Amino acid sequence: MLLSISPFGEAKVGIPYGMFRGLNIYMVFLLCFISNVLVFPLMLFFLDKVNGYFLKWHFYKKSAIYVARKAKTGSETKIKKYGFWGLMFFVMIPLPGTGVYAGSIATYLFKIDKKQAFLANVIGIFFSSLIIWIATYLSMKGLSK
Repeated sequence: MLLSISPFGEAKVGIPYGMFRGLNIYMVFLLCFISNVLVFPLMLFFLDKVNGYFLKWHFYKKSAIYVARKAKTGSETKIKKYGFWGLMFFVMIPLPGTGVYAGSIATYLFKIDKKQAFLANVIGIFFSSLIIWIATYLSMKGLSK
């Protein structure tokens, strides 16, 4: 669960870790998915309430601007053009840099409706987790032969 909350892997790391450790594969999916979903409201709270305070610090401000520029260049055209669907597919792609953290930052930067963004993130996280779960399951079956 902690790996699924971490920005360094999200459920993309938590699911394979739990499955390869021999835990119940269905419980691993469920717990990693739920953990990853919880990141969205936590990130929006941070971005709405805490971010303004930290922007007073030069190092944080410089880092935040860098992250914001990276997020905008990587996702701005797709998310603005396709809205809900663009955000959902952006979060759904199981690659580094695309996930609920990036989706939360995009929601904040592009001022997307939070209810729609939450739903897009949940659907994206579900399919991303499902892709990783199936790939891990199939690789475990291949390794056991």
